Amino acid sequence: MAVEFKDYYETLGVARDASTADIKKAFRKLARIHHPDVAKDKKTAEAKFKEINEANEVLSDPEKRKKYDELGADWQNPQAGRGARGPAPGYEQEFNFGGTGFSDFFEQYFSGASRHGFPGTASTAERGRRGSDIEGDILVTLEEIMHGAVRPISLQTTDPRTGKTTTHSFQVRIPLGVTDGKRIRVPGQGEPGAGGAAAGDLYLRVRHAAHPEFHTEGHDLYYDLDIAPWEAVLGAELSVPTLDGSIKLRIPQGSGNGQQLRVRGRGLPKGKTGERGDYHATLTIHLPGKVTDEEKVLWEKLRAVSSFNPRTPSA
Repeated sequence: MAVEFKDYYETLGVARDASTADIKKAFRKLARIHHPDVAKDKKTAEAKFKEINEANEVLSDPEKRKKYDELGADWQNPQAGRGARGPAPGYEQEFNFGGTGFSDFFEQYFSGASRHGFPGTASTAERGRRGSDIEGDILVTLEEIMHGAVRPISLQTTDPRTGKTTTHSFQVRIPLGVTDGKRIRVPGQGEPGAGGAAAGDLYLRVRHAAHPEFHTEGHDLYYDLDIAPWEAVLGAELSVPTLDGSIKLRIPQGSGNGQQLRVRGRGLPKGKTGERGDYHATLTIHLPGKVTDEEKVLWEKLRAVSSFNPRTPSA
């Protein structure tokens, strides 16, 4: 099966020497446009959102980005970073996923997809041999995690001896509140058994899709909140987004840059227990880049009357 090369730099619209900050900025800009919750054409947006997520997954990870850059023009070389999906000695089959949210190119080089078991032989086939377990990745959105979901998945296997390709499709349940890195077991959907033996199992490792506003740690949800200097000094009450609607957040007087404010029970669900993780807002204080003449007068007045000195120990 031919694998199409993915130009992740082109997908995000960044230069090949783009910094980590540039990649993050480009992803967030595109994600805000193509996130299925805000786009008018949901189907097209969903496909585009998965593409930019995959590009971000590789380019925002230093190790994956290094591997991607090393592939270069030699990416079609079977030995150039090929994972466990290709044929191995014996009768091992090649497999390809559909519906996981990742392209064949990503699965081949970056997913860590693997087959757990031993290649068959004529003698073991005659005796009967359980099929090997197969492991891969599945990209899951935070919205799916909030409510649970059912995802149609397909698994294509190719016998290297005959070239025969078989595709079977099935449904995978995305558990409510499933955490990043958790494996979902799908019984009997791995490699077919030989000689009438049972098929192996499929294990899909959950990867949380990057979100334009939030990131996760376990069941906790994190949001970067930009505030003005006077909001930090005087305090404020601001409306902030969560995955299930906006809430009012009180900014205490004298809040500092990088300070985290926690709201209990507004993170991701903890399974069907009814409990949820927490919501954390990380404060970033921004200074105005330009000021009007009137604003400048006020800043100068503040400088004249304020006793604050950030370079003194008591500041």
